[in-house]
Amino acid sequence: MKELLKMEQITKQFGDVYANRNINLSVMEGEVHTLLGENGAGKSTLMNILIGLYQPTAGTIYLRGEKVKIDSPKAAVKMGIGMVHQHFMLVEAMTVLENIILGSRKDSSVFIKKDQVRKEILALSEKYGLDVELDKQITEISVGAQQRVEILKALYRGAELLILDEPTAALTDIEAEGLFSIIRKLTGEQKSVIFISHKMREVLSISDRITILRAGETVTTLNKEDTDGTQLANLMIGREMVPSNYKKVTSDGDEVLSFQNISYQKQHKHSGLNQVSLTIRKGEILGIAGVDGNGQSQLAQLAAGIIAPEEGEVMLKASRVSRFAPNGFILSHVSHVPEDRNKMGLIGNMTVRENLILKATEEARFSYGHGALLKNKAITKFALEMKEKNDIRCASIEQEVRNLSGGNQQKIILAREMENDPELLIAVHPTRGLDIGAARYVHDTMAAARDQGCAILLISADFDEILNLSDRILVMFEGQVMGTYSGVNPPIEQISLAMAGKGN
Repeated sequence: MKELLKMEQITKQFGDVYANRNINLSVMEGEVHTLLGENGAGKSTLMNILIGLYQPTAGTIYLRGEKVKIDSPKAAVKMGIGMVHQHFMLVEAMTVLENIILGSRKDSSVFIKKDQVRKEILALSEKYGLDVELDKQITEISVGAQQRVEILKALYRGAELLILDEPTAALTDIEAEGLFSIIRKLTGEQKSVIFISHKMREVLSISDRITILRAGETVTTLNKEDTDGTQLANLMIGREMVPSNYKKVTSDGDEVLSFQNISYQKQHKHSGLNQVSLTIRKGEILGIAGVDGNGQSQLAQLAAGIIAPEEGEVMLKASRVSRFAPNGFILSHVSHVPEDRNKMGLIGNMTVRENLILKATEEARFSYGHGALLKNKAITKFALEMKEKNDIRCASIEQEVRNLSGGNQQKIILAREMENDPELLIAVHPTRGLDIGAARYVHDTMAAARDQGCAILLISADFDEILNLSDRILVMFEGQVMGTYSGVNPPIEQISLAMAGKGN
């Protein structure tokens, strides 16, 4: 194998903070090279240097043995480097075809030769198994299809090195397998892939070599055959990871939330609810299992008061809910870790300090006159305490949250939501995109809250997470409840069948 890319002694400083320090990375032609590390380990910064978004403070980049300067994303594209970001860079108002050709200049013609372009893209699509509908708008296609559009966009621009950042974070297991098939076709054509993931099974399935980063530095590079998930996890976090074993409980506490024959847009099998009944008691975790997109999002929004049911009753702490509004649920001590932390959980251009008190600006401890004038000293003191207590890794509490890693963003949401001792916590994909250390922190926090009497509705597409944490497991398929099972020695085969719509 020939060496395609070499990043040598790469350092990137932001003020006094080192995001990368003397990192070395080598990628061969036709190889899947995984970058593994905790949130905040420096992976994204390193890749942003490779695609020209950042300039390194020090270090050298070589492509095919030649020293190069990548001073812009446009320069990276010209050199055959493409990246599919975790949060897709697609224009929702445009079609698939328009997104793929947007900003691309294949020749000097003033006009786009749409028929010719369409043929080229369809040929690429067929060659690599990237099935897309070119005339559909981005809003009309699934997350998996959007990812295929991003890959096609990179290949259409001539990418020989493709960077995939957390590519399976929002995919179903079937979609993830489809992605792996595409990756194998790409490497079979001697294209190279840098794969960023926190899921050990995926890393060990698709990688040729694995480079581990920790605290902005290279720890080591290993061949897949020479390692296992336990060793990789220990190298990532810098200590031995003790397997988690959360106790399961059978709660006889008071009912905190009850759905009685709830329906919402039941004609839509994948975004509606059809006669759903469930109960969550004080001091238990009810896990909702199912392939993503079977009504789970709507279930969470109902439980948080964001939408109202079209049929049925919702009981919150033994009282029938007649008015659905998030603020009313918040005042009833309902906390919510939403499925999209960037769109629903945080305000990206506000600081860590500001995001930590978003729900408490009218409280007397933080303001005079119900939010008329904020107590800045009290807010700063609280934010510093939360930063320390929750191990939020940021340069300062005045840093904008959009510049933090996913794990640290999630810690801010969890700190804010758990600080007021909620009676009900709705946690939707709470560890999506998080590394093993950050995920453990989230799980420990949830288990501790359960032990203090909090009722938790856990919605996750990660089956292992559901099995690991849930006291009871409810399975959803096409907006309906397929069955409820004990979390103690759960019948995995029955649950799997129920997830596929083949329950009792």
